[in-house]
Amino acid sequence: MPCILITGASSGIGAALARHYAGPDATLVLVARDPARLEAVAAACRETGAAVETERLDVRDRAGVRIFLEAADARHPFDLVIVNAAINGGHPTGGIETEEMAFETADINLGGALNVMLPMVRLMLARGQGQIALMSSLAAFAPLPDAPAYSGAKAALFAHGLALREKVRAQGVKINVVTPGYVKTPMGGDYKGWRPLEMSAEEAARRIARGLARDQDVVAFPMRLAVLARGAGLLPERLRRLGMHGFRFQIRKRR
Repeated sequence: MPCILITGASSGIGAALARHYAGPDATLVLVARDPARLEAVAAACRETGAAVETERLDVRDRAGVRIFLEAADARHPFDLVIVNAAINGGHPTGGIETEEMAFETADINLGGALNVMLPMVRLMLARGQGQIALMSSLAAFAPLPDAPAYSGAKAALFAHGLALREKVRAQGVKINVVTPGYVKTPMGGDYKGWRPLEMSAEEAARRIARGLARDQDVVAFPMRLAVLARGAGLLPERLRRLGMHGFRFQIRKRR
């Protein structure tokens, strides 16, 4: 039975991935900060026959995350770990991101991701197998002026993941970086602005699972937007600024 860990599993892409992988032949360990929403996702997965465990955990808690991962992996070694927990960052009025928001975004989206990834790399290397998927974003290639900390954290995660993939691939551990475009999720719904080629969380989950099964180094979608985003960095600043103008947005205030 494959054993899969998903962080940020209480909604959005994380929840869609949990439902995608749920089945009689799967064990899911779902992690998030909101216990009520997390249990709702777990219940839906159990209805399909999956064995499901849940854990309320803040990925910023480095020591707590390490202790949890070591204990959970000892009970049933993880075949796949999807590092997905993240927040938007940005500013509710479209102004300059505050220092507090920038640090919180970096702490969760990058620091929190490393708190999960690095212990799992160590544990998987010890047994010579395993797969880790890092949830980055197309914003890693085309940074969003209205979400600088989000863009920076996702770019750092992208670079770290690909570098580490090359380092550990010969030792049986696979690392993949996922760079989605716009996806219809509660988190994505906080963006007030143009969202081209937006797709459902369920479609995103299918594309991610397909890319991970093929061990793609970068699982990027939708293709047209991915090509444009990756090419943006090669443009002169004047043209890049002009092209990014339509992607301005605001972030809805947290409820």
